[in-house]
Parts: sequence; structure tokens; C-alpha cells
Amino acid sequence: MANQAIPEELFKPKHWPAWALLGILRLITLMPYAVQIQIGKLLGLVLYTLARDRRTVTTTNLRLCFPNLNEEELKELTKKTILSNGIGLIETAMAWWTDPKKMDHLVHIEGLEHWSSAVQQGKGVILVGGHFTTLDLAGSLLSLYVDVDPMYRKTKNPVFEWNIKTNREKHFKHLIERSDIRRTLKTLKEGRTLWYAPDQNYGAKHSVFAPFFGIEASTITATTRFAKLNDSPLILFSHFRNEDGSGYTLKLSPIIKDFPTGNERSDAMRINKMIEEEIRQQPDQYMWVHRRFKTRPEGEEALYPTKKKHRQDADLPWYKKLLNTIKRQA
Repeated sequence: MANQAIPEELFKPKHWPAWALLGILRLITLMPYAVQIQIGKLLGLVLYTLARDRRTVTTTNLRLCFPNLNEEELKELTKKTILSNGIGLIETAMAWWTDPKKMDHLVHIEGLEHWSSAVQQGKGVILVGGHFTTLDLAGSLLSLYVDVDPMYRKTKNPVFEWNIKTNREKHFKHLIERSDIRRTLKTLKEGRTLWYAPDQNYGAKHSVFAPFFGIEASTITATTRFAKLNDSPLILFSHFRNEDGSGYTLKLSPIIKDFPTGNERSDAMRINKMIEEEIRQQPDQYMWVHRRFKTRPEGEEALYPTKKKHRQDADLPWYKKLLNTIKRQA
């Protein structure tokens, strides 16, 4: 796809902190891979120290989902998780600006035969997965092997939205905004592969409550609806950063049998359970920084502390604007 011109609106001074962060990230992607990972860890350490709200959310999630951890273990996993999110921010920059062909030596992929078998059914394929810190980079690397159309959720920051969309379009034929059901159906009708992650809290609309690590979690029912659109086979896609620093493991599961079941809650429970099993392999690489259990069943109390009100970014000095931008994107 040809390079898109940057809209003039995005050059206004209020957007300079976002452009400054993008410029820094772009420079980092020019460094050797091992150096980028170390910078990511350093960024994660900064976030762990300064982003108190994110740290509190992460600790709350981990305490709920891993109740057997003692306080020392909980603190260690919280820190490791936020460091992983720092690395994930750098990996996201790699996905934007690094040619995935230059990283193919870092990729170990399993289960391509399952995807090929699903494609041969001629009904399109649905890849479903979780919000791991390697999400963007895994998608870029997957594009080396699988012609996939990912679903995405627009970001509030217009500079990041323009950058994300422009750079993702270099790897994918179609980007599908999550509410675009017409494009979703077209993708499956054309026999293409749809990829999306249903494991964040999107509120009560089009959702059911289903267990996630034993906690009732608001879970969107889109997986069931997508599978019904064209009777498309479903495959679990998971991805991890190898602990030994050797790169990344991408995994495509066998086709999920007997899905959908006709019961949205049963389907949601099944998807949550599969994602949960993948998370347990590398719990620190999951995005526990988000309020996964924000929406509660009627009558249940909130699980997170009330979020503190901060001054509007417009009232802050430039360096605090930049820090807030990093916090929000991590």
C-alpha cells in the first residue's frame, strides 16, 4: 500500500508529545534486537515505578486469578508482568517499522497444517486468541505464513491511530474495525482468515458472564456469532516471547470441534478456558494491566479501586504529557 499523507490536523502542538514518543520508538527499532529487548525491560521498570494505577490493576488481577501466590510471589509476578509490557511496547514498534522477513530467523511456528486444513473447507477461518504483550509483533510475524485479516479497536489518540493503521496495512490486506460486521462476513465468505481477540472487557452489551480463572467475566459473544456467519472453522492462535531470548513461538491449534454449541455462555466458557490455559504457560506475558473484570454481575461490588482523577493533559508540562502517553500505550 502506498504511504498515506499525514493529515494536517495531526501536526498541531497538542500532538507533539505523541509524535515525540513515536520518534523515539522509531529510533529504537534501528538498534540490534537484543538492545531493543533490554530497552523494553528498562521502560517496563519505569512504568512499574511510576504507573501506579497500572501496577494496582495488575496486582488486583493477579491476586484474583492466582490466589495461591503469597505476597512476595505476587509482587514478583506483578513486576515481571509490567516489564513484559514494557518489552511489548518496543515489540509493537518492531511490528510497525521492522520488515518481518528480517525477523523470520526468530520465529518458530507450530500448527500450520491445522490452518491449511481449515482453509480447505472453503468457509473462511477464524483465529481467536488473547491479548498477550507480543500481540502486534505476533501478527506481523504471522503474516509471513498466513494471509490474515485482523480485527482491531480504534485508539483514542489520533496520532497513534493514524500510525497504527498505516503501519498495520503494510502487512495485512484488510484491517477490520471491530464493529464492521459487513466486512467480517465478506472476509469469511471470500474464504479468508479472520483474527481477533475477545478477552477484554467491552461492557455488558453483546456479552455474557463466563468464568475466567474462576472469576465471572463479561465476555463478548462475537466468537459464536462470527462462527455462525459462514459456518467457519475456529482455531486458537497463541504467541509467546521465548524465555531464552531466542525469539518467538507462534502456535495454531487443531480445529476446535463442535463449535458453536448453540449456547452463548457455554461457548464463552470454552473460549475463556482455552485462553486461560495458554496464559498459564507464560502468565507474565498476558496484558494484566487492563481491567478485565471491570463489568460486574448485578449486585456485585467493584473489584478495582476507584480510578484517581488526573489533570487534563493540556494543563501539564510537555514531559508529563509524554510520560502519560507512554503509560496509556503500554
